Amino acid sequence: MEKITNSNICTRNSEIIEIELSDADIVDAMQHISGYIDITTEDFRELYHLAYHHAIERLLTKIQPKNLMRIVHEPILADLPLDQAAAILIRSEFKSLPVLDANGCVVGILTDTDFLRWHKANTFLEILLNMADNAFEFNHVYHKISASAIMTTPAITVNEHANFGEIIHAFYLHDRRSMPIVDANNHLLGLLMRKDFICAWKLITG
Repeated sequence: MEKITNSNICTRNSEIIEIELSDADIVDAMQHISGYIDITTEDFRELYHLAYHHAIERLLTKIQPKNLMRIVHEPILADLPLDQAAAILIRSEFKSLPVLDANGCVVGILTDTDFLRWHKANTFLEILLNMADNAFEFNHVYHKISASAIMTTPAITVNEHANFGEIIHAFYLHDRRSMPIVDANNHLLGLLMRKDFICAWKLITG
């Protein structure tokens, strides 16, 4: 499991690009304010920067994983046979599910792609054709092999209180549609969908 923390993320990933005001911008803005303003351009610029950063911090707190994550009602246990793990994945609303150990800690991710890779197939049609020819062997293997044997590991997770930059960096590290959200002890709390994260950002930025 690779957890994203402030210590291993580049500072620039969490920075918000801020437009620098020129003296001309400030003077023009001040002229549009009715009444007399006893403030210098430098004071105006400092006030702008402070207000901007406070506004950004306030808005980005709404993008914390704990506010956006979806609950996983049926996670996959590491020692669960593949036939049962596949059934859980099929009936879930997600394309990937976290794999947990006996203590409820995230140890991997199980996706459709993991099944394709394990079967050395490019499409599920190839798997179906092979199953048609070797149905008994497939049933035996799927009942014997556990989810931990084919899952993607280590799992990239983020803490429930992760900031905007940490979330961006985590999604940058892999191209999955979702990411496990964990507490300080790596216990699963939920899944953050990429589309939910993007939607929240669009709502804030307009």
